[in-house]
This record gives sequence, C-alpha cells and structure tokens, in this order.
Amino acid sequence: MRQSVVGSGLQVPQGPAPSLTQPSCRAGREEPWGGPCVGHSVHRLLLCVLLHLLSFRRPRKAHGPLHPVGHCCAGGRDRHLAISGSRELPHTRPAAHALVPGGGEPNPGCGVECPPRSTWRATGFTTRSDIGPARDANDPVDDRHAPPGKRTVGDQMKKNQAADDDDEDLNDTNYDEFNGYAGSLFSSGPYEKDDEEADAIYAALDKRMDERRKERREQREKEEIEKYRMERPKIQQQFSDLKRKLAEVTEEEWLSIPEVGDARNKRQRSPRYEKLTPVPDSFFAKHLQTGESHTSVDPRQTQFGGLNTPYPGGLNTPYPGGMTPGLMTPGTGELDMRKIGQARNTLMDMRLSQVSDSVSGQTVVDPKGYLTDLNSMIPTHGGDINDIKKARLLLKSVRETNPHHPPAWIASARLEEVTGKLQVARNLIMKGTEMCPKSEDVWLEAARLQPGDTAKAVVAQAVRHLPQSVRIYIRAAELETDIRAKKRVLRKALEHVPNSVRLWKAAVELEEPEDARIMLSRAVECCPTSVELWLALARLETYENARKVLNKARENIPTDRHIWVTAAKLEEANGNTQMVEKIIDRAITSLRANGVEINREQWIQDAEECDRAGSVATCQAVMRAVIGIGIEEEDRKHTWMEDADSCVAHNALECARAIYAYALQVFPSKKSVWLRAAYFEKNHGTRESLEALLQRAVAHCPKAEVLWLMGAKSKWLAGDVPAARSILALAFQANPNSEEIWLAAVKLESENNEYERARRLLAKARSSAPTARVFMKSVKLEWVLGDTAAAQELSEEALRHYEDFAKLWMMTGQMQEQQGLTEKARDAYTQGLKKCPHSTPLWLLLSRLEEKIGQLTRARAILEKSRLKNPKNPGLWLESVRLEYRAGLKNIANTLMAKALQECPNSGVLWSEAIFLEARPQRKTKSVDALKKCEHDPHVLLAVAKLFWSERKITKAREWFHRTVKIDSDLGDAWAFFYKFELQHGTEEQQEEVKKRCENAEPRHGELWCAVSKDIANWQRKIGEILVLVAARIKNTF
Repeated sequence: MRQSVVGSGLQVPQGPAPSLTQPSCRAGREEPWGGPCVGHSVHRLLLCVLLHLLSFRRPRKAHGPLHPVGHCCAGGRDRHLAISGSRELPHTRPAAHALVPGGGEPNPGCGVECPPRSTWRATGFTTRSDIGPARDANDPVDDRHAPPGKRTVGDQMKKNQAADDDDEDLNDTNYDEFNGYAGSLFSSGPYEKDDEEADAIYAALDKRMDERRKERREQREKEEIEKYRMERPKIQQQFSDLKRKLAEVTEEEWLSIPEVGDARNKRQRSPRYEKLTPVPDSFFAKHLQTGESHTSVDPRQTQFGGLNTPYPGGLNTPYPGGMTPGLMTPGTGELDMRKIGQARNTLMDMRLSQVSDSVSGQTVVDPKGYLTDLNSMIPTHGGDINDIKKARLLLKSVRETNPHHPPAWIASARLEEVTGKLQVARNLIMKGTEMCPKSEDVWLEAARLQPGDTAKAVVAQAVRHLPQSVRIYIRAAELETDIRAKKRVLRKALEHVPNSVRLWKAAVELEEPEDARIMLSRAVECCPTSVELWLALARLETYENARKVLNKARENIPTDRHIWVTAAKLEEANGNTQMVEKIIDRAITSLRANGVEINREQWIQDAEECDRAGSVATCQAVMRAVIGIGIEEEDRKHTWMEDADSCVAHNALECARAIYAYALQVFPSKKSVWLRAAYFEKNHGTRESLEALLQRAVAHCPKAEVLWLMGAKSKWLAGDVPAARSILALAFQANPNSEEIWLAAVKLESENNEYERARRLLAKARSSAPTARVFMKSVKLEWVLGDTAAAQELSEEALRHYEDFAKLWMMTGQMQEQQGLTEKARDAYTQGLKKCPHSTPLWLLLSRLEEKIGQLTRARAILEKSRLKNPKNPGLWLESVRLEYRAGLKNIANTLMAKALQECPNSGVLWSEAIFLEARPQRKTKSVDALKKCEHDPHVLLAVAKLFWSERKITKAREWFHRTVKIDSDLGDAWAFFYKFELQHGTEEQQEEVKKRCENAEPRHGELWCAVSKDIANWQRKIGEILVLVAARIKNTF
C-alpha cells in the first residue's frame, strides 16, 4: 500500500520514519515501495530530512511534556500533523495522508516509547501545492463586491495590521523602564481552559503573598492617609464646625437671610403689583350704543336698506350690506352688554320667585339674614364634578347589584345631600326604606333628611317595622317639641322595650322628682343589673329607704364598688361617720369574696370624686383602705409621695392629707415625710393645722432643726413672740450648740427690736458655737446698728479664725468703702482674693471699685485676671461685657459677648444679656437661639417676657412672666419685673396677686433684688417692701 506526499512526488512508506542517524536500511530486505534498498541515495536522504522536519513542531500550549508531533501519543491532543510555524489558512482540504508513526518499535528520533504498529493511522496535512502560490499585493480579492480600500490583498493586509496596532497601548504612561509596556504579548490569542487554570494558580499565589504583609501594609497606609489629611485637610473639613451649626437654622431663618443684591436689585427682583385703573364712562357708553336696539330710521337709509355715501365719488348702495363681524354678529369677540343685563334680570326674577309667599306681592325675605341665606344656597361640596359623577355611578351600580344593602342607600342619599340635591336625596332614602325595611340606620337617615312633620311620619312607619328599636324611639321623642308628647312617646316605647336602660333614663329625666321615684322603682324591677338606676333611686329616697334600696342593689349586683361607695357617702351625709370606715372595709372584703380584683387606681379616682363632692370622711376611708394595696414594701414611701402630689395636682386636698397621715403612721421617724406634710399644710392648710403637725413632728424627730424653726416662724408670723421663744428654747435643749437655732433666735430678737438680747445671744453663740456664719451675723448686726468700730473689731477677730470665708472680706471692704477709705477697701478685697481666689463676688467688688474711681484699665485687667483663674464663669464674663458697654465701647462688648457664649454656651445669664445687646430687629432671632440652648433657664424666660413687653404684646408677656416665676420662684428679679409689668398693664387685683405670691415665695437671689435687700438701709424691710423698691428702680428702657 502506497500513498503520495503532496508536492514531493515521493512514495511514503507505511511504517516508521527513517532516522537521520541510521546508516543504512536492513541488508537484503525489500523496501515497502517495491524496490531494493539504495542506501544513501539522494531520494532517501531527501525523504528522511522531510519526514524528520515534519516530526517536530512547536506546541501551542505547554500542557505536558513536549513531544514531536507524529510521535507516540496517538490519543493525545497533538494528533494532526502541521508544518511548524505555518498558519492555518481558510478553505484548506486534506490533500494526502501520512501515516503517523507510533509503532511498537522504538523510534530512534524520539526518546519516548511509541504505541504498537497496529495503531498507526493516516493524518491529513496541507502544503503550498494545495493552496497555490503566494498572492501578490495587487491581486484582487475573491469578493467582487468589496468596498473601496479593500478590493486588493494589500489593502486588506494594511487594514488588518492597523487593527492589530490599535489593540496595542503604546502610550508613555503605559511604559516602564524595567518591565517595558504593561500590555500582554498574548492578549490577542485565544483564552482557553488551561489559560484560566494558570491564571487561577497565579492569582492564588498573589493572594497568598499579599496576605503575608496585609496588616502591616494596611496600618502603614492608614497612617499615611491620616497624616496626609492632617497636613492637607479638605475645605469641607475646615468648615465642618461651622456647617454643623447650620443644622440649627430653621427654614424661616434661612429664608430671612438677605440676598447679596437686596439693596440694589430689590426693585428688579420684586414683581410689580398689578395696577387697576377705573374704566371711563365713555367706554361703557360706546359699547352700550353698539348693542342697543334702534327704533328710528336713519334719513340716509335707502328704500332697500342701503345708505347714501356722503363722500364725493361714492356710489349709492341700493342693497343692504352683508353681514360683517361687527359687535352684534357671531364672528366678534366682544361682550354683548345687553344680553348680560337681560340674563341678570332673569336670574333676579327666579330668586324672587323662590322666596315669594303664597300671597301675591308679599315676600318672606329676612333683610338681616339675607346674606346668610345666600350662603346656605351654595353647595358645600368641594370635590370635582367628575368625581361626583363617578361616585354617583358607582353607588348606583351597588344599589342595582345589591338593593338590600343599607349602606349603599345611605351613601347615595348623603352624596346627593352634599351636592345640594336634597329632594333627590330624600327620594333615594325613601326608596331605601322600601328595599331595607328592617334597617335601623336607613330609617334614622330618612328621618334626618325629611322635614319636621314628614320625619314624624317616617319614624312612625319605622316603629311599625322595628317595634324593638331603642334608637328609633329616642329619635321619635327628639322630634316632639311638647314635653307631654315626649313623655307619651317614651312611655309607649317602654311598653314595647321595658328592659332598655336608655329609655328609662330618658323617661325619668322628663319627670318630676316624685314621679321619677315611682318610675325608677319600676325601672329597677325591669333592669335589676343597672347600677345607675339603683343609685338614682337611692338619691330620690329617704335615708331609710335609700339604705334598703342600696342593700337590694348590692344583692342584685354584688361585684360593683360604686354601690358601696354610695352607701358610705349616704352614711356620712346623715352624720353616721363611724359607719363609713366599716362600709369601706366590708366593700373590700365582699368584692374580693366575689372574685373582683381591687384596682388601686380606680379606687383612688373614686376617692378624688368623693373629695370634690364634699364627702371627706368617705374619701379618707377609701384612701386608707386601698393606699397600700399592690405596692412593694421598699416602694411605699416613694409611691405615696407621688400619689399625694397627684392628688394636689387634681385639687383633691383631702385625699393628699389622708395619704400624708397614713404615711406618717407607717414612717413616724422619717424627717422627709414630716417635711412634705408640713409644706403641704403651709401651702394648703391653716396655721392651726400646720402648728399641730409641727408639734407632732418635733416629738418624733427632735433632731430635725428645720421643723423647730418652722414652728417658731409660724408663731412669730402670727405675732406670738413668746411662743416662738419657747419653741426655740426647746429646740436648744434638743439641739445644743446648733448654728441654725442660734441664728434663728438672733433673727427673732432683732426683728422685734430686741437688739441687746440679740447681741447677748450672738456673744453666747460665739463662745459656745463659734462658726463663720455666727461671726458674720455679729458683724452685720453691729454694722446695721451703726457701731462701725465694733463691727470692724469683730471682723478682724473673725478673719483671724476664718480667713478663707469670703463674705467676711466682702463686708470688711464694703465698710471701708462706705467710710470713703478707698485704699483700705482695695487692700481688703486684694487680701480676700489671695485667700479666696475663686470668689466671684470679691472680683466683682474690686473691679467695680476701680471703675468707680475712674481706673477703667485697671478694672479691665482685674476682670481678665479673674477669668484666667476662674474659667467658664458666666458672672465674670457678664461683668466684663457690661464694663465695656458702660464705657461706650459697644463693639468690644459684642466681641466679648461672643467669646463668652463660646466658653459658656449654656449660661442663661449671658444669653439674656445678649438678647438686649442686639438691635431691635435681631432680638427675636437671638431669643430663639437662647431658648434652644437654655430652654428652662429663668433668666432666658425673663428676657423673653421683657422682649414681649417691649413689643407691647401684653398677653404673651404676662404668660412668660408666669412661666418664669413658676420655674424659679427664688429669683427676685423675676418678681420685680413681673410686678412692674402689672403696675403698668394690670389691674389692682393682679398687682396684689403678684405681690402676695412673691411674699409667699420669699425670694433671696437676683442681681437687682440683692442690691436692695442687702443694703444696710433696708435690713428691716419686709419682702413686699423690697419688691416695691426693686420695681421702682426698674426703668423699662429695653
């Protein structure tokens, strides 16, 4: 068997290819092509070279050990022969077959064992002879319809080369000196499964190598980024603190910010208002003439309607002119005033005919209510006409689909009512009563839509269909105007429905007491489970009968608490108060026996109702019975105090008093409970009840100094000075060497002009209980009595013992300043600041002293030094601002205020001052900012009240004054401004109320208040007198 090699003319044997190193063939053996072996002949040599070259080709991918093509591996991927380096051309065909060696004998040119000879097979390959010679660049392409530029082989090669060049990125940015261009050399090649596997392996290796230094690299990158951002922050970060405040700007404030060109472009930006000018009468007269009817003939008119033309050269027109788009023709766009007037007259005739009476010429128009009647004629619906039509069609469909559906008829009637078609609504609802005669709602709707007499007929018809309907009977009674008719209807209803509590209640309300009692007797028989009917009957009966009625009610309804409470109130009302406690106890026991849970909150509400009704014993008994139910032992005190406060808020004072009394029985040694009870009696009780409570309090808590002092003060305010002294004497025995009691005794004597006794008491106190406050009171007593020398001696003695007590230094300096000794006063303040550097009043006194003598620079330096030693101190910042403002340096004052608000953003004193530093237009905005920062600060609330006062908003100002004194009743300035406000805009009653409330509050703080109350000249003045003096000093220049 022979096959030819294409293009060579050689005969290829079907066996292994001879090797180049083989010296000769086997001797004496005939070769397969039929001739003897010629040894090293030319043909054999050429054949060996050709086959050896074809045995080796470059593998496309390194997927395994490289073997020459045509070697063993007959089942591998390189099974087809191909010329190394050649490209596969289109339209190739197998021209010949070669036998692929893979024989059983080893191939000398291949170092790998080959398969047996039986597995050899022919494989096709292509040579140049099959595809012809190479084509010239100018040869035409096979496609006869190729576009210009692609009709020759050379053109197509240029296009392909340009396309290949476009795929490469040869930019300088893609070039590296070491690695060259970053592009892949084999990017245009096919991407096969083995390529994907190799990429996955490399990616896994890269990932593994990357994880080894991941943490250190990420930390380094993070540090580098932070360092870069710190060195070069973004503009957004630089202004983040300022932008954060924009969140507090409201939409109104943002819109109120003026534009850049407000002053110049306001006229261009604001739209011009439309100006309306009255139309002259000549205009109306002209249009009326064009639309009026003519009754005379123009003398120029010809026989057939034409007009003689007066102009020379004109022609007589014997025929009437054609229709032109003038004022009266359809082609015009003008209004026909005559037709409008006629339509108006027609409408007026219709209105008059609607309101006309049956008597000719007489009308029933109400002149005063004419406009109201016109408004009632306007439909009240606000929906679209299309929506109404859709709803009408939808409801019609519902009615036709389910005619026995009552809501459909009711909705249809109400839709027509809303659209103003009342008669249509009535017709629909009456049709609904025919279709749904057993529907209570339909009959009630029909009665509502019909007028009076017709509605009665409708209700009567409804009763025939629904004789057990309570609502229809109630509606029938409401339609009656006569009391007798109402009674008759309700009695008829009770005959049909005797077990209706609503009907019985309605019938009883129309009767007189005696008849009502008789009806209620029958009502409780028909409705034995109605608590309201039993209680109503008990109220109308006598005491004995009422007890019987309540006993019967309790038998029929053993689970209702109201019957027991009413029984207790009945006993209390008839003077049998000893039974009240027993009834309430029995009530608790009985209800528990019947399985009723005792709800503490409900019983407390019942007690509050009894308190408001005047049944004091009942409310107290209820409180004592239920106050301890359902409360843990450790929560009793806290819960009871909250309950007492709640009762006070609900104006149930007796309930609160009962709670305090019960709490004192459980906690007799608790000072806080006694204090709460004492304050309650002071605010809501009498002086006798307060003194009785305090006597019991000091007996149980003798070490509570405040209770002794409250008792002594109560006696002193009542004018019983000896009793106050005796109470203080007992307090000395229980609390020897008590500073508070010593000072209270001194105040009692000094207020009653017993100065010598006060001095002796202070002397004893200094010897037995020497404290800084005792020395201060001693110095003050001598100072106010005019003995300045003794006061200075006591001051020096006190400072030797208590040099860190700032008030002693202040009093010493003030006494020196009062005598005109400026240097000594300055020395006293300076020494005091050395000992007490954190005393704000001392810094203020020294600064004001320097300002008073004209040393403004020194005063400013003192305040700066004080702010350094006492940062974030609102009082020092406020004095610094006021110092500059008094000096006339308003710009500096505003700058300092801005700095103060930055350092103390939550200071109400600073915000209240900042409001009035602004111009009037900006004060309101500033007050809003102040309220956001200090919503519950009394100084800010006072500033807002003053702001409303300055704007003459009296009601709002009074409201904010009330709010201020409620939040902080100890602020004397608030009371003074409130009283000044009432002096100008209030009545005498309001002025006295403010004054009385101020006296009860006893304020002790406030800048203006302390300036007057601590003045030596006013040391004996009462709270009311000080209030008047402070209000007189206020100048409402704000």
